[in-house]
Amino acid sequence: MNSLFGRILISATVTVFILCMALWQWFTHNQTRSAQLVQQSLHQELASHMAHINPLLSQGVTSDAALKEAFHDFMLLGPSFEIYTLDLNGNVIAYDAKEEKIKRQQIDVAPIQQFLAAASLPILSQDPRSNDNDKIFSVTELQTPSGNKTGYLYVIIGGELFDSWQSLTSKQQQLTHWASGAVISFIFAMTLFVLLIRYFTRPTDQLAKRLRQLSKDGQQAMQLTQKKHAPKEIKALTDDINQLLNRVHQQHRDLANQQQARQEFMLHLSHDLKTPLTSLQGYIDTWLLLPEHKQDRELIEIAARSGEQLQQLLSQILQLTALENGQIQVHKQVVNLLQLLNDLKLQFAPRATKQNVELNFNADPQLMINSDPQLLTRVLNNLIDNAIRYTPKGGFINISLTQQQEQLWLHISDNGSGMHKHELNALKQLSSSQARLESADSLPQLGVGLAIVRQLVALLEYDIQIDSNPGKGSTFKLALESLN
Repeated sequence: MNSLFGRILISATVTVFILCMALWQWFTHNQTRSAQLVQQSLHQELASHMAHINPLLSQGVTSDAALKEAFHDFMLLGPSFEIYTLDLNGNVIAYDAKEEKIKRQQIDVAPIQQFLAAASLPILSQDPRSNDNDKIFSVTELQTPSGNKTGYLYVIIGGELFDSWQSLTSKQQQLTHWASGAVISFIFAMTLFVLLIRYFTRPTDQLAKRLRQLSKDGQQAMQLTQKKHAPKEIKALTDDINQLLNRVHQQHRDLANQQQARQEFMLHLSHDLKTPLTSLQGYIDTWLLLPEHKQDRELIEIAARSGEQLQQLLSQILQLTALENGQIQVHKQVVNLLQLLNDLKLQFAPRATKQNVELNFNADPQLMINSDPQLLTRVLNNLIDNAIRYTPKGGFINISLTQQQEQLWLHISDNGSGMHKHELNALKQLSSSQARLESADSLPQLGVGLAIVRQLVALLEYDIQIDSNPGKGSTFKLALESLN
C-alpha cells in the first residue's frame, strides 16, 4: 500500500470493479425489463381467454364460490399465475389463496386502465400478495349478458411461487456473478494498469534516466536537458529541478569559497598570534639569560605589552566566534552618544598619548540615539584601536557627526596608512539589507578586528560607508538612529 504501484493497482481494481458491477446491474435491469415485456406481451390476452372459456366469468360473475374452483384449475395449468376478480373500484373480491396471504384488499385501477387502453408494455401493477412489489399482469373487463360492467378479471404473471423459485436460483448464481465480476475486474485492471503505466510513466523514466546521467557527470553538467515534446508537467518538474541544481551548485561554490577563506584566515590568525607570542617568549628568555645585575625592567615591560596584545587578540577571536555562532543578541535602548564617546576617549587616551596621536571626539551633549550600547562600543572600540595601530606619530583620530537628509552619520576619521582595495571591497559589502554572518569569505582580508566590526554592523542593521586611500588615512561613516 505504501508503494505507488500498489496504490494505483488497488485504485484501478476497485474502480473497474465498481464500473463492472454498475454495468452488470444495468444489464440485469434491462434484461428484467425485457423479460417482463416478452412475458406480458405473450400473456396479454390471457385474462380475456380465461373469462371467455369460463361460464361464470363470461356472464360477468365476480363473487361466486364456484370461481375459486375455476381459479384453482387455472393455476394448476399455470403455476406462475395468480387470478383475482376485482370490482370496478379495484377492490379484491374472489381468489384462490389463504386469507393471510392477501396483503392488499384494493388495487390501483390506473395501470389497469392503461393496459386496457393498449399503452406501451411493460406495465406494472400492484400485487395483492405483496405490499412492496409491482408486477406485470393481464386484465379484462367482466360484463353481464346485457353489457353492464361488473368488474375485472386480474391475472398476476409471475406470482408468489414463481418468485420463490427465482429467488432460490438468484442466490445460487449471485456468488458466481460477484466472483466472476471480481476476477474479470482484476484482470482488466491489471491489463489497463500495465498499459497506462507504460504510456504515462515513460516521460518520468526518461527524466530519471537523465538524473542518473547527471549524477555521473557531476559538476560538468549541472542542468537537465529539456525535451521538446515532453508533457508540461515534466517540463515544469525539469525547470524546478534545474533551479534546485543551480541553488545547490551556488551553495556548493559558496561553501568552497568559505572553506578556502577560513583556511586563509587561520593562516593570518596564526601569524597574528605568533608575532606577540614569539615576542613575549623572546623577551622573557632574554631577561632570564641575563645576569641578575643586568636584567632590565624594560624587557619585562615589552613582554607584558606583548602579553596584553596576545590577550586582546584572543578576546577578539572569542567575540568573533560568538558572533558567528549567533550567541550575541541585540538589545537596543536610548543611549547618550557623547557619554559613550567620552568613555572611549578615557579608555584610549593613555595609549594615544604614548603614541603621540591626537583624539578629537565631538558630539552634542543632548543627542540621544537608539542603539545597543555594548555592541556599538565594540564597533567603535575596534575601529579606534585599528586607527591608533596604523596612525603614525603626530597623527589624529577624529569622531564627528553630520546630518544628511534626516539621516545622522557618525564619522570616524584618521590620517593613518589607509586600506587597500581588497579590504575596502570586503567592508563595503556591509549593509542592513545583507544577511548576518554570511560573508566569512572576507575575513582573511579584514583581520580579526575589522571582521568583528563587519559582523557587529550587520547585527545592528546599520549602513556603513568607507572612504580610504593607502597612505592618506580612512573614514568610516555609520548611519545611526537619532531620537532627537
